[in-house]
Amino acid sequence: MAVMMSPREKWTDERLDDLSAKFDQGFSEIKTEMREGFARMEARFEKVDQRFEKIDERFEKIDERFHDLNRTLLGGAVVIIATLVGGTLF
Repeated sequence: MAVMMSPREKWTDERLDDLSAKFDQGFSEIKTEMREGFARMEARFEKVDQRFEKIDERFEKIDERFHDLNRTLLGGAVVIIATLVGGTLF
């Protein structure tokens, strides 16, 4: 038993234009969604940048404390050396 299929409709210029319009509409929707998504990502990156700025400030404070400690140790070493040198001379 042979089944005959009707031939497919021909693609007319109007149908191609309709298809093109659908594609354009779909891509414009995708572009809008992408822009919104990128805007959300940008906002999150700004928050991350703010966190890193706070961390940088904390590291700067720690650096200052290490410099203070280094100065104190150096001063103590000078006093100890001066005491040892003074004790051996007198």
